[in-house]
Amino acid sequence: MDHQSSSFEKELGELKDNLLKMGVSVQWLIHQSIEALKTRDVALAKAVIAKDNEVDQLELEVDSQCVNLIALRDPKASDLRFITTGLRLAIDLERVGDLATDIAGRVIRLGQEPLIKPLVDLPKMAQLDEDTLKMVLDAFVKKDTSHISEIWKNENEVDKLRNQVHEELAGIMEKDPKTVRQAIWLLLISRHLERISDHLTNIAEAVVYMVDAKVVKHGGPEI
Repeated sequence: MDHQSSSFEKELGELKDNLLKMGVSVQWLIHQSIEALKTRDVALAKAVIAKDNEVDQLELEVDSQCVNLIALRDPKASDLRFITTGLRLAIDLERVGDLATDIAGRVIRLGQEPLIKPLVDLPKMAQLDEDTLKMVLDAFVKKDTSHISEIWKNENEVDKLRNQVHEELAGIMEKDPKTVRQAIWLLLISRHLERISDHLTNIAEAVVYMVDAKVVKHGGPEI
């Protein structure tokens, strides 16, 4: 391997490392935002908001790395797919971080206000999102899509749980108008968790393209 090739491989490795750092940070944001909601922990919610700055900075760094690699290295075929997938990951991960941060913001507004319903489905949705994030990062790092269909199964389950949350909260609001304000916030949180799932599915589509050079849209691969 000549010096130029060695340098290129090092830069690709640095890009992958930054993407994994983003992924780990975003997973923390998802988990801790829901933990803060479950316990109405305002201090933890503020820590989530502060941590999002780290994700934003990593996105900028990844974007710069990808642009430089494309402009200066003239990557071919599989390497180009890896780099463009990296750009897609950074964009979607940053948006996931923003959504988790907004959940934390809702927690701060709630403060110590008692919840109008036990939190059952929202933590399940968050756990599915965390599981999906782990799977998609694993597929990206290993360049292995053999288990990627699980991601679309998780997305479908998140959608079902969101519908359950909406139906339950609609019933609560109908019975007691005083619950409307908090119910709307919980509805928004369920929507955020659904959107997180959508962004992670976008990443899965990009990983399938990177590994298999196959375009996957709307419903995922055959499962």
